[in-house]
Amino acid sequence: MNTPNYIKSLLAPNTKKPQGRKVWSIDLETVWLPFFTATNTMGDTAIPSDALGCPMRLAYDKTGAVRFSQAGRPVIRVAKDISDNVRLVRDNFTANLISYAGEVMTAHETEYRQQVETARKAGEPIAQHDRLELSKALEAKAEAEAQAIVEAHTEAHTDREAVAV
Repeated sequence: MNTPNYIKSLLAPNTKKPQGRKVWSIDLETVWLPFFTATNTMGDTAIPSDALGCPMRLAYDKTGAVRFSQAGRPVIRVAKDISDNVRLVRDNFTANLISYAGEVMTAHETEYRQQVETARKAGEPIAQHDRLELSKALEAKAEAEAQAIVEAHTEAHTDREAVAV
């Protein structure tokens, strides 16, 4: 079995770093809008033009009032039609990844198991180091907290003696 080109292309580095509103961690303006406009053009989707033309919408609560965040800013959301289609792409993408992995596991069972075992062995020293460092950090934190409690009690006791004098 040869790796499909669409899988190879997912693994190739891409240095472009678009900036803007992200939907599923992918830029809305430079990726999703052109993609969905293209799928509408080809008849693969029927996303309303108003969703593509105004993808960012003011959010409203159940009473119809504008929603505000706790910071006092108005809440902005992505148009439902776009959001729903992104979710569909994400679900299909995930299904394709799982399907591909399953095909490789079946067609190349021995090599796949070797890859898993090699990765497990390579990761074990890192996991052991992290466990040790976490243990040390938790001990240090507990000691610092205990010391802070002792200092607080000592300070409170000193303050009471000063008031009594």
